[in-house]
Amino acid sequence: MSRPRVLSGMRPTGKLHLGNYMGALANWVKLQEQYECYFFIADLHALTTDYADTSQIAPNSLEVALDFLAAGLDPNRCTIFLQSLVKQHYELPLLLGMITPQGWLERVPSYKEMQENLTTKDLTTYGFLGYPVLMASDILLYQPKFVPVGQDQQAHVELTREIARRFNQFYKAEGREVLPEPQVLLTPSPKLPGTDGRKMSKSYGNTIQMTDPEPVVRQKLKTMVTDPARVRRTDAGDPDKCPVGDLHKVFSTPETLAKVYDGCRSAGIGCIECKSWAADALIQILKPIQERRASFTEAKVLDILHDGSNRAFARAAQTMEQVYDAMQLKLTNGAVE
Repeated sequence: MSRPRVLSGMRPTGKLHLGNYMGALANWVKLQEQYECYFFIADLHALTTDYADTSQIAPNSLEVALDFLAAGLDPNRCTIFLQSLVKQHYELPLLLGMITPQGWLERVPSYKEMQENLTTKDLTTYGFLGYPVLMASDILLYQPKFVPVGQDQQAHVELTREIARRFNQFYKAEGREVLPEPQVLLTPSPKLPGTDGRKMSKSYGNTIQMTDPEPVVRQKLKTMVTDPARVRRTDAGDPDKCPVGDLHKVFSTPETLAKVYDGCRSAGIGCIECKSWAADALIQILKPIQERRASFTEAKVLDILHDGSNRAFARAAQTMEQVYDAMQLKLTNGAVE
């Protein structure tokens, strides 16, 4: 029996960090055992904000692919591909853009938010306004049943559903709807603070990279902020109000977590010792990831991306054939008749 299809992707912003791993990759690794999975590197999306300097998109894409594989994604169990290598990612956005109201795009929460935050970049472009259409096309090309997202990303999938619904109202192939509305597959995304206590994010410069060696991890943990109530070593603290405590909740064993709660609340341990235990837990997670990463050559990664992109191309072509049929656009050898 065929498995339900799942589609998700990431923009290539360089090497991934623990927030990316826990927020998406760790879940993707589990999903590949149950679903027919397509995971892609959204290099075309990078152009929506980094169009003025494209020099890092290709090398960053390679780094992300390496991190995909290091995390445990298996090209024999899922399809890993590069968005720009699949030409249908250029075709479907044009067609969907013809039917998508401008107001739908302007109301996307991240539209104004990113314009306000990225003030050094000119985002008053057609590409930036239309990126939700590109995102919807990324999903709908593979006619997936589910899109795995965190709770804060449900709005993006809902817009995709609206665009699919509008397309299906206008066009049908032999009376059938062509673009099924994907369902949200809510995935657990634990709270993961960065070294400054805020959400772990590359833009804050507070990340622990999946590639960070042990000395770097320990050094970053040493400088991590803690419960502000613990001014002196003898002050009692509360792990529930401490970013290091949040790391323990995600990565440490129940035994270590119990020691953290007891020691912190009684001032029986200092923050340095607590941070050292957190570092131990992180290193245990990162070690096998880094070992897998080291086993892949650049040539091997490129082979995997090209093979996956060929498979994605074949699947996307099936959808586009149905789309052109529904829109009464007949194609022969890629040219309109």
